[in-house]
Amino acid sequence: MLFLISIVAGGFGEFYVPFVLIAASDATATANNIMASDFLFRMGFASYLIEAICDIALTLILYVLLRPVGKDLALLAVFFRLVGTAIFAFTELFYFAPSLILGGADYLKTFSPDQLNALAYLSLRIYVYGGGLFFVIGGVGSILLGFLIFRSGYLPKLLGVLLALGGLGFVIRSFTLVLAPASASLGLVLLVPTGVAFLSLTGWLLVKGVDLPKWEERARLA
Repeated sequence: MLFLISIVAGGFGEFYVPFVLIAASDATATANNIMASDFLFRMGFASYLIEAICDIALTLILYVLLRPVGKDLALLAVFFRLVGTAIFAFTELFYFAPSLILGGADYLKTFSPDQLNALAYLSLRIYVYGGGLFFVIGGVGSILLGFLIFRSGYLPKLLGVLLALGGLGFVIRSFTLVLAPASASLGLVLLVPTGVAFLSLTGWLLVKGVDLPKWEERARLA
């Protein structure tokens, strides 16, 4: 259920809301969209807060679930997931900043409307790129989790392969933004395996679940 809530909240806050409000290369139109849809803009940030809470709880659950396979690797995956969540939380501040920049506070009257619009748009661009640049952290965590699932014996190996491939897509996406920014838009296809992996894992856990006797046996041996 936490996976499902995280996917829905993340899809709404990280994809739907920015897609609706951010006008490509048009700072003025973007600023007008934000001011006209202030509640939607804030709902996008609120949905991320829900996603972050779910991700932190999921990190603990996945550690307990996969610890019998390899305690050290499972702990390393925890570190990568938590650091990735913390970094993305920092980049989310740049998403929320336009609400302050465009808020009409007295101390901002020294800036012209065009300058404020440009600052708000720049903040959103930093948010978009900031999250993408550090996908590599979460990607490595997903690769580790995929490896542990593959070796577990109480979850399907295919789920582990999909999760590892999804993590690899995150890693490649990050380096594409750094080394070949002109190809950044093409790199979006690298995120597709991640979506497939998490949807598959969520569906399996909701419908089938973990093979509990095998997990207990693995835990006993560990």
